[in-house]
Order: sequence, then structure tokens, then C-alpha cells
Amino acid sequence: MPPKQTKGEYIETDTGNKVSRKSVILGSQNIILGGKTIIQADCTIRGDLRRTVAPGQHSGNVAIAVGRYCFLSRSSVLRPPGRTHQKTFSYYPMKIGDHVFVGEGSVVEAALIGSYVHIAKDCVIGKFTIIKDCVRIEEGTVVAPNTVIPSFSLVSGRPGVVIDELPETAQEGLELKNLYRMI
Repeated sequence: MPPKQTKGEYIETDTGNKVSRKSVILGSQNIILGGKTIIQADCTIRGDLRRTVAPGQHSGNVAIAVGRYCFLSRSSVLRPPGRTHQKTFSYYPMKIGDHVFVGEGSVVEAALIGSYVHIAKDCVIGKFTIIKDCVRIEEGTVVAPNTVIPSFSLVSGRPGVVIDELPETAQEGLELKNLYRMI
């Protein structure tokens, strides 16, 4: 069980999110946290990297949307994916589902991460990657950009490949493991 944090290290929001005072959150007005999410110290979330729009056009200001019961470990980085399109560089929104765990030191630039996903420590998730529901990514895995990882997959390696299939009970296991970390 992880050690209890000192009182005052975390800011708690009305929806139950706990954000470390030592985390780096840029462009917080462009980040949505679904509720009951924990963001640990030294975690970096780049909400300032959002899509630029021409004057007079309306576009959603959300750069990163995080679901409920997510856990972002120490020194992890969430950064929206970006690319050049028609001679203009632009960032695209990142959407993260419910019950997602991002391990210590992992860097995530995915376009979409489904629910019940476990990303172990020291992983790199490439730009515009799509990770479906109930996926476990092993420690030190590097997922190439534009990869689509199917549901109930176990991914490992450099580059990350599907090495096994998770059982149908994986959702409950990933949910319980995530809830245990939040206690």
C-alpha cells in the first residue's frame, strides 16, 4: 500500500479530484477532469497545447479530457498529439476514458485511450495512438505513433506489439487495481 501523503500536498476539487501542488498543469482552462482522479507530484499535463483556429471560427477549447477514477503517477506526462496539416502545425485533443492508470515516468501523446487501461511505468505512447478498452501495457513499452491497440490486449516491447489476449474478467481486475491505488 502506498504511503499516505502529507496533509496539504493535494488540492481537492468539488468533484473529488486530487491534484498535487507539485504537479505541473499548463492551460488548466483547456483540461477537463471527470472526477475522482488523482494527479501525483511532478506529473505534467499540457493543456496549453491546443488546436489553433482562425479568427471568427468556433472550436472547442478542450485539449485533454480525462475520465473518472484515473490515476496519473509521478513524473508522467500527458501531451496532446500534434502534426502539420496544410502547412500549419496544430494540436488535436486527447481523450482518456474511465479507470485509466498511467505509470511513473510514462509519456502519453495518444489521441484516444479507452476505459480500464493500465499503462505501466516508463512507457512511451506515440502520437495519435488509439488504445481501446481493457488494455494492459507492460513496463518500458514504446508504442509507435498511429498504432491502434484492440480491446483485451496485453502489449509489450520496443516497438510495442500485442503479445497476448486478456481474459474477459480483465475489466474487473483493472478496476479493482485502480481503486486500490486511490485508497
